[in-house]
Amino acid sequence: MAGEFWLSEAQWGAIEPLLPKNQPGARRTDDRRVLSGIVHVLKTGCRWQDCPSVYGPPPTIYNRLSPPDDARPMAATA
Repeated sequence: MAGEFWLSEAQWGAIEPLLPKNQPGARRTDDRRVLSGIVHVLKTGCRWQDCPSVYGPPPTIYNRLSPPDDARPMAATA
């Protein structure tokens, strides 16, 4: 598909050591593929649901960018 974005070897080399390793739970979708999908969405402005499937499932791409619920600041109460 034309217009896909993929992290270069140099970019991936800088990012890969910062990613979590050996975490318990479900097997992670390929980080390079998902991060390339995040950059694609941010560069093109497309909706998460419209992200090409070569990057992985849209919910996975969205969830990798969004902080977990317990890390989000709580809404101010009056």
